[in-house]
Amino acid sequence: MFELIVNILLFIFLVFTYFTHVLEAPVPAMAKNNPYALQPDVWPKAIIILLLICIAINIYKIIKRNKGKEEFTISAFLQSVPKFFTSKMFLGMVIMVVASFILDALGFMVTTILVLISYGFLLGERKIARLIIASVLIALVLYIVFNGLLSVNLPRGTVGFLRDFALFLESIMSGITGIFG
Repeated sequence: MFELIVNILLFIFLVFTYFTHVLEAPVPAMAKNNPYALQPDVWPKAIIILLLICIAINIYKIIKRNKGKEEFTISAFLQSVPKFFTSKMFLGMVIMVVASFILDALGFMVTTILVLISYGFLLGERKIARLIIASVLIALVLYIVFNGLLSVNLPRGTVGFLRDFALFLESIMSGITGIFG
């Protein structure tokens, strides 16, 4: 039942997005005047329409597959809701929401390390030293890949010493890329 509800909500959201954001998107004058130019709203419209078709097919399959089953009722769904709020999936979602709020203040490195430690603890790892070392190494690798190789500016943070740390890392990255570049 949960899968059906999520699919219905996604369908409604995509219909809303199609009619409020895609159709009303401004078209640049350059594209408007050229009859051969692909308008900027074509691809979003096509993708949303394809998604709506796939979700409608999925809704049909869910209903057909579960029709008549006892666990496919509203009462069974309502009974399963409290279990969801204590599940690891929900706690993982909470971790990501908290991370999205602290990202600007703490910066990429600290937020990533905290998220990785939290997820590791959530998944059952109890050796704190291992969690910290693995989290720092993974965060550094991600930083090197995104900032160094892909030139993506990652949030530095607004807390003074964390921002200074991010700037220090960036100066190291520019020195390393200067050697190889």
